[in-house]
Amino acid sequence: MSSRRSRSRQSGSSGISEDQIADLVHKLQQLIPEMRGRRNSDKSANRVLQETCNYIRNLHREVDDLSDRLSQLLASTESDSAQAAIIRSLLM
Repeated sequence: MSSRRSRSRQSGSSGISEDQIADLVHKLQQLIPEMRGRRNSDKSANRVLQETCNYIRNLHREVDDLSDRLSQLLASTESDSAQAAIIRSLLM
C-alpha cells in the first residue's frame, strides 16, 4: 500500500480522499481558460495548481492595472465634478 493511501486511511473521515482531490483538480482545470480544452492526460494535479497560481497572478496584475487606469481617469476628471460623479456612481 502506498504511503499516500495509508495516510488517507489513517486520517479517517476528517481527511480528503484521492477521488475528492482528483475531482477538485478537475474542477479547477475547468475554471482556468488555458486548461479547459486539454485532454485528461495533460492535467496532473501539480500542473493544474501551477497554472492556477499563474492565472491568479495575472488576474491580480490586471486588477492593479485597471485600478491605476481608473485612478488616472478620476484624477483627470476632477475638474469636471459632474463627470467624476457619474464615474463614481457607476462603480458603486
